[in-house]
Amino acid sequence: MPNFPWKSNTVFLSIHRIPYLFVLFCLCCTFLGTAQDSIVQVTAQTGDGIYSLLRRHGVDPTKYYKDFLNLNKENLKSDHQLYAGNVYRIPFVANDDRIAPDSEEIEKMQYPIFGDAYATVEPLSNRLENTVYYLISGHGGPDPGAIENYAGKLISEDEYAYDVTLRLARELLSHGAEVHIIVRDENDGIRDNRILDLDTDEVVYPNKPIPLNQKQRLKQRVDVVNRLYLQNRGKYQRLIVTHVDGRASGTNIDVFFYHHHKSKNGKRLAESIHETFNRKYKKFQPNRQYTGTFKDRSNLYLVKNTLPAIAYIEIGNIRSKKDQRRILDPDNRQALAKWISEGVLLDFETSSNQ
Repeated sequence: MPNFPWKSNTVFLSIHRIPYLFVLFCLCCTFLGTAQDSIVQVTAQTGDGIYSLLRRHGVDPTKYYKDFLNLNKENLKSDHQLYAGNVYRIPFVANDDRIAPDSEEIEKMQYPIFGDAYATVEPLSNRLENTVYYLISGHGGPDPGAIENYAGKLISEDEYAYDVTLRLARELLSHGAEVHIIVRDENDGIRDNRILDLDTDEVVYPNKPIPLNQKQRLKQRVDVVNRLYLQNRGKYQRLIVTHVDGRASGTNIDVFFYHHHKSKNGKRLAESIHETFNRKYKKFQPNRQYTGTFKDRSNLYLVKNTLPAIAYIEIGNIRSKKDQRRILDPDNRQALAKWISEGVLLDFETSSNQ
């Protein structure tokens, strides 16, 4: 899996105004007039997003997002993200249609659960506006999940699943989603280490101790998610569960997905994320076939008993040396979160167009 760093830093913009003439000729080539407008060009810095960029300059992103894409379509990444250092054109807006420019303090939100280095989340778009996502990382508290010895230290499933979940939550928030992190560790944050220290202080939202008994532990999570789901009735809601597998040490696996066989929405969510991973592997690892699958696992307790449509994800085998490259490298954990989020966007925008 390729490195895919995605970090948000303080934003600064240099602005240049470049006048232009729009000349209209009639059939006999008679000059008719010249527009007096101007195009604003700005240089994108690390962490810039289209929505925050437009709002900063008094342009309503809900009205002019597509205009921005048309002006800059050859200068954008495939997922409509900006290239830091590139110059972008801002659509012309008449004075009576401008909005009050946002300050950086208003644009950016603070989420201490992500840790000091990642607490600030800058809006990149509102593509997931009015959606609600519940994120559960596997195990936690008294149950670390699968454990393996690596470089003389113990590494555990729950710590790596939690780190990917936090990174995914941050991605979804940046696109306007409402996100509920169900299994929580208030002092871990997103960590850029290969070896994540094992601890047992995780709780379940809002601050409930995690039972040792497996069935009680799973029921606790189901109850929390279902209660929140009923509170948000009528909204677009989805559940994503992240696990790290712990099968035999010689078995390496690609990322794979489960859903409930009776859930059309859950199947589409799992399929959309799977499709995204398949596409990314073809792009970044063209010489290696992606073997991850999505299929029904309705017998799993969380899949069977939770109300929102669910995608249950296994991101690799912690006991496999090959999979450890994907799980332990922080850039690869970020890539996992980014690719899952792209699959989520695909799922939502596909369902919205039906």
